[in-house]
Amino acid sequence: MEITNRVANSKLVTINLEDYYLDGKRVLFDIKDWLFQELVLKEKDFREHVKNYDWSRFKNHYVALHCSTEAIIPGWAYLLITVQLTPYAKKIVVGTLEDLETILYTECIQNTDFSNYKNAPLIIKGCSKKPVPQNAYILLTQKLQPIAKSLLYGEACSSVPLYKKK
Repeated sequence: MEITNRVANSKLVTINLEDYYLDGKRVLFDIKDWLFQELVLKEKDFREHVKNYDWSRFKNHYVALHCSTEAIIPGWAYLLITVQLTPYAKKIVVGTLEDLETILYTECIQNTDFSNYKNAPLIIKGCSKKPVPQNAYILLTQKLQPIAKSLLYGEACSSVPLYKKK
């Protein structure tokens, strides 16, 4: 009896979100140390910190601006930092590293043409070594559903059916 690899012989196309991961260092920049008692933003002191900081250390980095305390940060504070970071950083967001990853994947998924997968059976690969946020899987599913013949999640040998065109 001959053993047949049905996965290798199927028309199933695997889409791996890791393939869309943008290379570059990710940094969480916490501004709490620039606040009075880590809670109050004093404009003059804050502007001084921003002015005197060496922003060039973030050259070609992806930066998430964040405050880890319960402080209320006025919107202009993040904008002031952004003005200084823009010549160096590849991308700047306000939020966590997961928020940063979500935004990077959102842009990548929105700008990718998946039309070559029209009416194809697709599987969204589930395991990854790189940080892929759950929102990236949701965005990819939304983008693929209108064009795919079927959608599965996981690995070809053990997948979970998500959608099948009627």
